[in-house]
Amino acid sequence: MRKSRAGSPRATVPLSVVIAAASLAAAGCSGTAGTDADAGTSPETPAAKVSAPPVHAGIDYQLGGAYTPPKGVSVVSRDHTTSPAAGLYNICYVNAFQAQPDAEGEWDADLLLRDGSGKVVMDEDWGEAMLDIGTPGKRARIAEKVDDWIDACADKGFDAVEPDNYDSYTRAPHGLLTAADAEAFQTLLARHAHARHLAIAQKNTLELAKDRKRVGLDFAVVEECGQYDECGSYVDAFGDHVIVIEYTEKGMKRACAGWGDRISVVRRDLDVVPVGHDGYVRGTCDHY
Repeated sequence: MRKSRAGSPRATVPLSVVIAAASLAAAGCSGTAGTDADAGTSPETPAAKVSAPPVHAGIDYQLGGAYTPPKGVSVVSRDHTTSPAAGLYNICYVNAFQAQPDAEGEWDADLLLRDGSGKVVMDEDWGEAMLDIGTPGKRARIAEKVDDWIDACADKGFDAVEPDNYDSYTRAPHGLLTAADAEAFQTLLARHAHARHLAIAQKNTLELAKDRKRVGLDFAVVEECGQYDECGSYVDAFGDHVIVIEYTEKGMKRACAGWGDRISVVRRDLDVVPVGHDGYVRGTCDHY
């Protein structure tokens, strides 16, 4: 599931179906990611001197616009185009696996994923062109651009990076992208983030959480694990280093009841608008 910047969460797909598809894709892959040909080294991402966000912390999710964090907040996630909040732990959001809406022209044409007829593959829910991470060469070129954003995050003083759309391969036409492709690309981003002393999050994508140490991911940012009864599985993979954003009262109640004493949980509105704007919602487990 995902909610990149604004709008509705992704359409629900049974987790068992996604996991099965991912397993088949990885098994059928010819090995571009298995040997990590992208980097020419071991697929294990070296341990980095980075600090993951504090656990069971006050969290605010500000992708729709930055504003002064509410009292009690110690962790904030903001878009990479903004600045971090002074004195807090700051997570820098980047859209790493897809182009921003109407921004496909900012990418080389051959780096946009295309179907058999040559048409650019779109994530229709978001109006975003998918990026072609299907070969080591293309992964390296796409990573070069994303790494520039990661560098900007580090230069501004962010503490971590949150690359979105790790699960985009699940929305690509059959066979165009695989779980192995996604993990290989994410490994490149993890290495670069760690080199800049930034922690790196896994965004959603529960089916790949089992590989998080090999890929080099330090914590998870998860949308609606309470709504979809997935929080426990993320905790199994990441321990208490899980940040949860819920968008419904039902999901918030379930996340708080099951895990609110261990992990960071916040409720936000679907559009994650700044405080003072119509539709703004923010709640903590203290309210539930």
